[in-house]
Amino acid sequence: MEKKLYKSRTNTKVDGVCAGIAHYFGIDVTLVRVIWLIFALNASGLLVYFVCAIVIPREPAAMDYADGHYYNEENRSN
Repeated sequence: MEKKLYKSRTNTKVDGVCAGIAHYFGIDVTLVRVIWLIFALNASGLLVYFVCAIVIPREPAAMDYADGHYYNEENRSN
């Protein structure tokens, strides 16, 4: 299955961008949020965040994130 970057539907503070990036790279979401906060101390960091919020698609509602992969309900093994 191809790895795709999505904004999180469930783990959001503003728009789910940091949680989506954390899931994509397999790192802790808190670390991504702290790095983004440091980056956002200048105005360009906020601009980049809002561009990401617009450009990165929201994860599909019928998909679950588990073990570093997105599984839709039809393809999920029990």
